[in-house]
Amino acid sequence: MQNSEQLATWLRRLVQVPSVSPDQAGPRAGAPGEARLAAAVAGWFQQLGGEVELVDVLPGRPNVYGLWRGQTDRWLAVDVHLDTVSVEQMTGDPFSGHVENGRVYGRGAVDTKASLAILLALLEELHQTGQPLATNLLIAATVDEEVGATGAPAAARWIRQRQLPIDQLIVAEPTLCTPIYGHKGVARMEFHVQGEAAHSSQPQRGQNAVVAAAYLVMALQEEHEQLYTSPPTPLGKATLTVTIMHGGTGINVVPDACAVSVDRRLVNGEKATEVCAALYQLAQEACPLPLTMKTQKEIDAFYQPADSAWVRQLVAWSGNAPQVAPYGTNAWAYTGVAQNCVVFGPGSIDQAHGAEEWVTLDELAKAAAIYTRWWGIEVG
Repeated sequence: MQNSEQLATWLRRLVQVPSVSPDQAGPRAGAPGEARLAAAVAGWFQQLGGEVELVDVLPGRPNVYGLWRGQTDRWLAVDVHLDTVSVEQMTGDPFSGHVENGRVYGRGAVDTKASLAILLALLEELHQTGQPLATNLLIAATVDEEVGATGAPAAARWIRQRQLPIDQLIVAEPTLCTPIYGHKGVARMEFHVQGEAAHSSQPQRGQNAVVAAAYLVMALQEEHEQLYTSPPTPLGKATLTVTIMHGGTGINVVPDACAVSVDRRLVNGEKATEVCAALYQLAQEACPLPLTMKTQKEIDAFYQPADSAWVRQLVAWSGNAPQVAPYGTNAWAYTGVAQNCVVFGPGSIDQAHGAEEWVTLDELAKAAAIYTRWWGIEVG
């Protein structure tokens, strides 16, 4: 197992390579996107004995796949995302990677370059000592987790195409080394109501899209209330929130268009595509004017039974009881690809996305010790 100094060294290298999502990049972001970091990770994977493949998910934004062959037919895997959120609100240098008072600072330090640093440190140790892996290993360093969630589904397709029988998979996120066995999914959509403009002094000559959209909004709120009175699932209750409504062009014009945005959170057992289809039907029935629906995101819930063998093993190693998460991760994409999937990693989600981001060296060491046991690495 690597010591804290070696883990911090790898994490500093990673933090010092900007990888801000292009959708959130501002003047302080450096070169937007993950391309530079992906190239560096691919180079390190190759140096550490991996079979490496880069595949563009979006233009100039490749997933990096590293394969290490073990001594059995069994496959372990890790998904760790390369992108970070914006740095514009951060205090100090967001890419310093400096170490102070037992913490490593900088954007991505906890979400999720901490986990990637652990992977690289352990692979370096194996490479230097010549110790073989007991099992086969795939590391999927994925893009676009923070915004579009396109990297993980691409990785899942890549795994299926190569027919890799993944037994156990960790989706790297800051969980304070607590195994996360589930989180809600999300469906986001925008409804566009079409009316007809007219002078506001003669409103009867037009068709008011805002008024029609109000009927839609009330029907959506009623749907939320029905969801909220239903029995809870292991992931809690499904919810529906109308988040944005805008329409009209002037105070004296009957509005000819109105848009309504909706955020629907899914629980286990629901399918995002089916939920979207049902909401479209509800909208058509509730709205007195014609409308269309544009789906922005469809992500199923993730659920791994808390009493599964893989969750229980991580509980034993970490000493932490399993939990569900209030936030989403890449885990949803690997349903049917990995036999067992858990969200796990060092540091707290409370330190992610804020004006200051950090992870403690103690958390790095604890997570590294768990990975060491998972990979079957002999500690000298």
